[in-house]
Amino acid sequence: MKVTFLGTGTSQGVPVIACDCEVCQSLDYRDKRKRTSIHIQVDGKSIVFDTGPDFREQMLRERINHLDAVIYTHEHKDHTAGLDDVRSYNFKQDMDMPVYGRKPVLEQIKREFAYIFAVNKYPGIPKVELHEIENKPFQVEGIDIQPVDVLHYKLPVFGYRIKDFTYITDVNYIPDEEKEKIKGSKVLVLSALQKNSHLSHFNLEQAVAMVRELEIPQAYFIHMGHRMGLHRDIEEELPEGMELAYDGLQIEL
Repeated sequence: MKVTFLGTGTSQGVPVIACDCEVCQSLDYRDKRKRTSIHIQVDGKSIVFDTGPDFREQMLRERINHLDAVIYTHEHKDHTAGLDDVRSYNFKQDMDMPVYGRKPVLEQIKREFAYIFAVNKYPGIPKVELHEIENKPFQVEGIDIQPVDVLHYKLPVFGYRIKDFTYITDVNYIPDEEKEKIKGSKVLVLSALQKNSHLSHFNLEQAVAMVRELEIPQAYFIHMGHRMGLHRDIEEELPEGMELAYDGLQIEL
């Protein structure tokens, strides 16, 4: 399995518009964070988790020329806004794009991209094939995927486990029964917004504690805002086996 971090930033990205803090002014490429998303290549299949506002640029940057499916974690705009650009894959692959998400996510997509589902469709619009998923294992192109049901304040969000890899973004609470699904993973990707506490996200201290509780040997933190601090500084503070991810980072399992 090969995992590419397409984006590792929070909803505003980093740098933040009109901000002159040291993180937003940093010249370190690791401090330039597009909205959070990952690409997975597994068993010959190409899957993207979330299509945020930067989806087009991320696909071009990583030269991802084939896409088998899109899987959504939740319905917030910073995770869905780029769906329109799947049409390039429609044209090239001559197929409707399979899209997976829980019912509220698919309902939101139908509202925000109503033109995709219009009775009289405009030529050239995206073509998608919606698949509703629940909190039970499912398959995408023969790949077994286990949802992990977490909370983003009061909003249910799906994390996902594929083989020994688990991906969880936008989370501040993981129920005990869902933690059992994560245990045994070799790699965990987990959101950590900033150092200070937050209503709907783990902060860095909470994310580190969760990795330790679950006894994961290697963890990467994502969905970081500019208040996290400079990448180089935070990296020096992290325990062994824990790292800040950055845009373009690739790992293999």
